Amino acid sequence: MDEDGRKIPTHEVTYARLRDMILFGVLAPGQPVTIQGLTAELDAGMTPVREAIRRLTAEGALTPQGNRRVSVPQMTEAVLDQLAWARLAIEPQLARLAMRRLTPGLIARLTALDDEVNAAIGAGNLAGYLRANHAFHFTLYEAAEAPVLMDIAQSLWLRAGPSLRLVMGRFGSSGLPDLHAEALEAMRGGEGEALSAAIARDIQQGVDQVRLALSEGAF
Repeated sequence: MDEDGRKIPTHEVTYARLRDMILFGVLAPGQPVTIQGLTAELDAGMTPVREAIRRLTAEGALTPQGNRRVSVPQMTEAVLDQLAWARLAIEPQLARLAMRRLTPGLIARLTALDDEVNAAIGAGNLAGYLRANHAFHFTLYEAAEAPVLMDIAQSLWLRAGPSLRLVMGRFGSSGLPDLHAEALEAMRGGEGEALSAAIARDIQQGVDQVRLALSEGAF
């Protein structure tokens, strides 16, 4: 059920669950999964699973492998370059726009989410880190009230997020990007440009770690 008490269509629930499996590291890049396996994992029928796969394939988050299998695409230098350019163009602008609408309550919520990020890093909890990190960024971006930019950012995260799983496998939790303290300081000071720059540095840190992992053959 959604916030208004209306039943969410099964195909939307299935899509959201499969999307989250990609975003939060349940499916590793290059790991093939069968459609039948996904129906069992998602506790859903074949039709909504096929529809979810179709949508996520169109978004670039899944790649057909033949024999009724799909996988999360593996990262390459060329793809990483494109994702980095796009994220560094879109997300700092979302942060800049969000600064105008931040309230003390929202900053407190973002601070609590950053506490979850830090706890997950300290515990080496990749799934917890991925969820809390995503929540931090998109709670901030939602305040921008810029739906076109939000749609682009969400698509970029579907392509970029899974690679962090392999970064952690290579470097441990110390390699995970987290410059949120700088961002929060800028929010509390009402400094939009500083917030935008902090988000850009946070993104660049993650890109650099993925690039290093690629160079060392971790993918």
